[in-house]
Amino acid sequence: MARGKLRIYLGAAPGVGKTYAMLSEAHRRVERGTDCVVAFVEHHDRPRTEVMLHGLEQVPRKELEYRGTRFTEMDVEAVLERAPAVALVDELPHTNIPGSRHAKRWQDIEELLAAGIHVISTCNIQHLESLGDIVESITGIRQKETVPDEVVRRADQIELVDMSPHALRRRMAHGNVYKPHKVDAALSNYFRPGNLTALRELALLWVADRVDEYLQEYRSEHRVSKIWGSRERIVVGLTGGSEGRTLIRRAARLAEKGAGGEVLAVYITRSDGLASGSPKELAVQRTLIEDLGGTFHHVMGEDIPSALLEFARGVNATQIVLGSSRRKAWQYIFGPGVGATVARDSGPDLDVHIVTHEEVAKGRGLPVARGARLGSTRLIGGWLVGSVGPALLTLLLLFTEARLGLANNMLLFLMLTVAAALLGGILPALASALVGSLLLNWFFTPPVHRLTIADPKNILALVIFVLVALSVASVVDLAARRTHQAARLRAESEILSFLAGSVLRGETTLDALLERVRETFAMDAVALLERESESAPWTCTGSVGDISPLERPEDADVDMPVGDQMSLALTGRVLPAEDRRVLAAFAAQAAIVLDRQRLQSQADQARKLAEGNRIRTALLAAVSHDLRTPLAGIKASVTSLRSDEIEWSEEDQAELLAGIEEGADRLDHLVGNLLDMSRLQTGTVTPLIREIDLDEVVPMALGGVPEGSVTLDIPEHLPMVAVDPGLLERAVANVVENAVKYSPDGESVLVNASTLGDRVEIRVVDRGPGVPDAVKDLIFAPFQRYGDAPRGAGVGLGLAVARGFAEVIEGTLDAEDTPGGGMTMVLTVPTAAGHVPTSPDLPADVTS
Repeated sequence: MARGKLRIYLGAAPGVGKTYAMLSEAHRRVERGTDCVVAFVEHHDRPRTEVMLHGLEQVPRKELEYRGTRFTEMDVEAVLERAPAVALVDELPHTNIPGSRHAKRWQDIEELLAAGIHVISTCNIQHLESLGDIVESITGIRQKETVPDEVVRRADQIELVDMSPHALRRRMAHGNVYKPHKVDAALSNYFRPGNLTALRELALLWVADRVDEYLQEYRSEHRVSKIWGSRERIVVGLTGGSEGRTLIRRAARLAEKGAGGEVLAVYITRSDGLASGSPKELAVQRTLIEDLGGTFHHVMGEDIPSALLEFARGVNATQIVLGSSRRKAWQYIFGPGVGATVARDSGPDLDVHIVTHEEVAKGRGLPVARGARLGSTRLIGGWLVGSVGPALLTLLLLFTEARLGLANNMLLFLMLTVAAALLGGILPALASALVGSLLLNWFFTPPVHRLTIADPKNILALVIFVLVALSVASVVDLAARRTHQAARLRAESEILSFLAGSVLRGETTLDALLERVRETFAMDAVALLERESESAPWTCTGSVGDISPLERPEDADVDMPVGDQMSLALTGRVLPAEDRRVLAAFAAQAAIVLDRQRLQSQADQARKLAEGNRIRTALLAAVSHDLRTPLAGIKASVTSLRSDEIEWSEEDQAELLAGIEEGADRLDHLVGNLLDMSRLQTGTVTPLIREIDLDEVVPMALGGVPEGSVTLDIPEHLPMVAVDPGLLERAVANVVENAVKYSPDGESVLVNASTLGDRVEIRVVDRGPGVPDAVKDLIFAPFQRYGDAPRGAGVGLGLAVARGFAEVIEGTLDAEDTPGGGMTMVLTVPTAAGHVPTSPDLPADVTS
């Protein structure tokens, strides 16, 4: 039976959401049809975590008695008997109650893994055994429950559940982690911003330190082509020989010295197929480089040093690792070698490391002609002309017994040398010059049939012949290479000009650009792959050709990264290294086109929103209805009071006057909100900031609501706040009036306040119907109302004005769900300088 896989959600501190993330993953797997059960999950009375348990099968726990108290632990036997595909086991470092199957929960998990059950668990960084002393020095608390590092390190996957200290403290202040009576103590002790920042950094560093150990599994499961950031990029030049393993390991050690180093191994072959690399050895080296977290690249290039430097610059490498030459001493007559040439031409931006190995100076094959770019037919023709041509010319001159003279004979042989250079390049021409000079000396220079020359003039003539032949051959070869380069550069300039023009004109669509890439490089298919993050799978955002099997960049013959989250993948053939420069331009343009399309889509949406805003502005005309309603009531009451036809009693007169007063108040409130909204939109609200206590402002804001509809809880120890009292009062009044309006009969609105760091939170809690998360931000927009107000209707300006005033005084106003139903408005304002209070200490026993 195969061993199960262990996945651990690692957090920096309690409350970051490890258990919630684990349960979310369980729901995703259940939706995919995976047999997933809850073996042991502790929700710690956190409502949102408890809700996540709904819909998941839970294995009953085992009850144990210890010192007269009943405890529950995970029933390992029941889980093994149930034999699910995946079991959720919370709190990996937990110590079991005496009498359990094992002393520690991680030992229970080991048994489940041995039985072939996949396990998902959770752990905090402070519970790792090796970090106990460090955590104690940070927090002042020694963790009693720990787990050996090796247990966590052996996990198949470790996922960091990260949260900023501010967000975690905010979550705690909302009562989502501890009971309300423990929140203040927790925030001022263990969960201080400095503690949380240090623990977070510790968790990030520990996980980063483990990446290399899980890289291969991570890449395979998540289809990630690149793991590290672009800091130190080291290119390893491979020849296909056994020394490549030494070079790869050396490069890996260099990468480990710098944070986030990346190793790229490249093997360069020529287009004529004359390669000396061992396919078996290259396969071994590919596996080795991937096991070490690097990538293997196979490119084509006629000139090995140039192709290697092209590739290195194309990937923004910082270092190149090469092996010492395997050539023997006499073979250096053919040139300085790849290592020396790369070191000479690398420039100041690339460091070149020459690494010794066991194959140094043991010999290698003769270098292949640089003229391979001319094609195999021309190469063969050049060698035939350069080697066979002089012999045929000699036979012709001997059999015809032509007496043309030594000078004319040299010109004929020189003609063959030039022809060899035109056809095959420099090496066939060199062969023609050497063979021709020997034949001229032997057959046509006195004394004949001897390699000696009697007349010194003839010696000079032969030397001149050789020099002229070599010079002409060099010029012809250089001209051929320059012609090839010029044609290539002309094609590249045309392509880059097309790209630049398309950028300026904004004409090219993504599909058209990808089709241009496919045609330019004669590929079968081209696709632009993208992912949301390094842990997310690749998705195809655009493609041309048949890309059905292409799901990640590694599956393509050529991939050109565009940043960390995008890659241009091509299938059909391996591209030469020199083509990657143009391909990189295409890839960058593809990313720009994709961004432009998305921006265009966002612009279209913005135009729709702008049109909606214009419509809302037009709806101001509808305000006349809300103005007329109270005016109609006032006019009717006044008309009735002035009527001489009816004798009104004192009670009737009082009722009519009360109606007039109520209508006038509604008019005043409506006009006030309209004026406030106008001031906010024109930016004419100027706050007068001063220090004040909340208990001087908040009670004043409750004057517009019925008595007994609001419960006020403002602690006396709250610090003073730095606000504009008038604006704060108006903001609180609008929020409270809105909450009272939507609260059911008999339910009072709770208004309380608490400290959160250097800010004070005012929370207005109602038990009304609430609003969905999707529209929580919309209710703060002008002229927006969600549903119908049960008692009195407005035009949807109260919350918009409240948020505007809150932002003017450097505060915030947000909507949250009230646990158990309803909505909570959270208004935060800054505290006055020097008035941040100290809270009680948190008990020393902090657990997750």
